[in-house]
Amino acid sequence: MGSFEYKALDPKGRNKKGIITADTQRHARQKLREQGLLPIEVVGEGIISNVTNKTQSSRAQSYRVSDADLALVTRQFAVLLDSGMTVEDCLSGIVGQAEAYKLKSILTGVNSNIQEGQSLGGALSQYPKAFSELYVASVSAGEQTGKLTEVMERLADYIETRQSIKQRVGVALIYPIILMLVAIVVVAGLITYVVPRVVSVFSDTGQELPWLTTALISVSDFLKAYGIGLLLFLIIGAISAIFIFRMPGPKRWLHGLFLVMPGIKRLSRGLNSSKMARTLAIMVGSGVPLLTAMQSSAQVIGNRVMRAGMVDAAHEVAEGASLHRSLERAKCFPPLLVQMVASGESSGQLSSMLEKAATATERELENRLAVLVGLFEPLMILVMGGIVMLIVLAILLPIFDLNQLIT
Repeated sequence: MGSFEYKALDPKGRNKKGIITADTQRHARQKLREQGLLPIEVVGEGIISNVTNKTQSSRAQSYRVSDADLALVTRQFAVLLDSGMTVEDCLSGIVGQAEAYKLKSILTGVNSNIQEGQSLGGALSQYPKAFSELYVASVSAGEQTGKLTEVMERLADYIETRQSIKQRVGVALIYPIILMLVAIVVVAGLITYVVPRVVSVFSDTGQELPWLTTALISVSDFLKAYGIGLLLFLIIGAISAIFIFRMPGPKRWLHGLFLVMPGIKRLSRGLNSSKMARTLAIMVGSGVPLLTAMQSSAQVIGNRVMRAGMVDAAHEVAEGASLHRSLERAKCFPPLLVQMVASGESSGQLSSMLEKAATATERELENRLAVLVGLFEPLMILVMGGIVMLIVLAILLPIFDLNQLIT
């Protein structure tokens, strides 16, 4: 069975394109009609051809796959393997169910590589943008140890957990960010447009204005005169900072600052430690050698200082040191993680203890993030209320003075 790239029309007349597996081109057209599609063009000649397939495969090597699609495919793979199907049959079934064009292209290329005699890990390694080093190493270890089904289940759990954490963190930060932006826009609008029109009435009377009103008028005049320039300056400064802190030296300095700043320290350390522990757990549990697992786990750590600490720990393990001692000497990992690793090494259940450490760290991270978000909201409201109160006072004080002059 080969793969064919098609263009077709759906029942509503909309163009659709994708990849379908079939024995022949005629069979491919028949399958498209069975799906309610009207084939316009079907390219490819099955397994025999394969200039087209090779071109597709080379294009697919640059494709990326979302965490949601990767988790679904991995979970389907685990279920089908558990039912006793071969790897080729599993892939054929998943390709038939895949809807995303890029995902189907990648899986079709993987299936073609396996049919040519490559291992599953080797076939996946041809698509580094879609399958990480962790994924490929775990699958290869699962093939060698005969635990591929278990490995795929672990990978599916890992990807789903990682996706869930990203979503929860993103959702938790949406409201504070929107609140802060709205507050900035409202205050800027009040100072720039509302205050000058109200205060100009008192300026025309010739009375001496209170210092608060005068200061607010000065701020308003400055924003009206230089507001656009200030905004451009801030945008250029932000873009410049992004480029500067992408450079290795400044980036490492910034990440080191994150590990000592109050409030941010535990968040940064917890987020990176949980990712490292979860990755290390799945690789060790899949049968990957500890040293290889540590080297791969270091790559998922976003903080450069912690990544360097993990690399140094891997060097120490290679020289015969224990894992928990190496992590302890790095001085950038949470004590709870180090203690649980020590317990896992002494009991021979390192993978299990790493998973528990990752779960505990993730829970602590979520709780701390919830507390910070909970504090940020009332703090932002207080700051906003304080600024609005100053603006109102700046407007009311001349009115009080005017009333006193009249009486």
